[in-house]
Amino acid sequence: MSSQAADHPERSIGRRHFLTLSAGAVAAVAGGTGPAYAADAGSPRIVSPPAGKRLLLACKLGMIPKEREGRKLSAAERLSLAGEAGFDGVDFDQAGEYTPEQARAAVQESGIFVHNAINHAHWQQRLTSEKEEERNRGRANIEHCLRVSHAAGGSGVLIVVGQGTDGPTEIIEERCRQEIRKLLPLAAALGQMILVENVGNRMMYDYDQPPEQTPERFIRFVDSFNSPWVGMYYDIGNHWRYGRPGEWIRAFGRRCVKLDLKGRSRAKGRGGDITSEDDDIPWADVRKALDEIGFTGWATAEVKGGDLARLTLIRQQMQKALGL
Repeated sequence: MSSQAADHPERSIGRRHFLTLSAGAVAAVAGGTGPAYAADAGSPRIVSPPAGKRLLLACKLGMIPKEREGRKLSAAERLSLAGEAGFDGVDFDQAGEYTPEQARAAVQESGIFVHNAINHAHWQQRLTSEKEEERNRGRANIEHCLRVSHAAGGSGVLIVVGQGTDGPTEIIEERCRQEIRKLLPLAAALGQMILVENVGNRMMYDYDQPPEQTPERFIRFVDSFNSPWVGMYYDIGNHWRYGRPGEWIRAFGRRCVKLDLKGRSRAKGRGGDITSEDDDIPWADVRKALDEIGFTGWATAEVKGGDLARLTLIRQQMQKALGL
């Protein structure tokens, strides 16, 4: 019996029930028609996303309501709502609110795959802070996310590396670089990538300068680790003001591990729904660039969430943007 089964005997499947269902369940997964199957009698089921897809679509957990019709929803119920909306999985972006055990249980109960974890405290407890206690707390938060993602079955953790106003560029980049290096043994042990997101933090781009900027500073930062456990979680909309997303994707190449999607208008200087009238991102070139680098993996919406109808619309907008 696996250690997971020992930890969760209440989730085991009886042999008679297993023999009845196993052939159909395994066939469903092989055909990409089901998210989960029972790997062994007496073991928790293995939760997987649909097989055979080049691009997998997800939403953030924070986009899914915590209540419905006046009733508080469990984490498993929230994950299930994403499944009902047609998403292949969820990015567990409220990881600080859950233990690894709770995240695993929610995945097992819902049958919905979790591919990543995030703790939004990285904006306050920053790896670039001059205060050691804040850097220590920030590093501990990432360690927690690595464990949550691993327990849930995911493959990475999104991080904001810090804030450009914390000091001179060379100093703050080296601060966060040293903190990330301390995390690499745990990331490797758990098989989790540490993924840098390009955000509006005044780091690795010129805030007051016009387009067309390139992602070379992001690339140099990622490459400075010379590690297979550090990559980019590229947010397509965040830097549309500063550079062309297709060109950034081509430059990132293999470093581009996961994607965030949102709508944004460079002309109007504001965000909006994906493929809406307030979105002038050149999606055709994004699709071409993704094909050129052979991108496969997760694309996650990061827009205003809502109920089942709203989540379903977001999934449809993602499909339109990515040509699915």
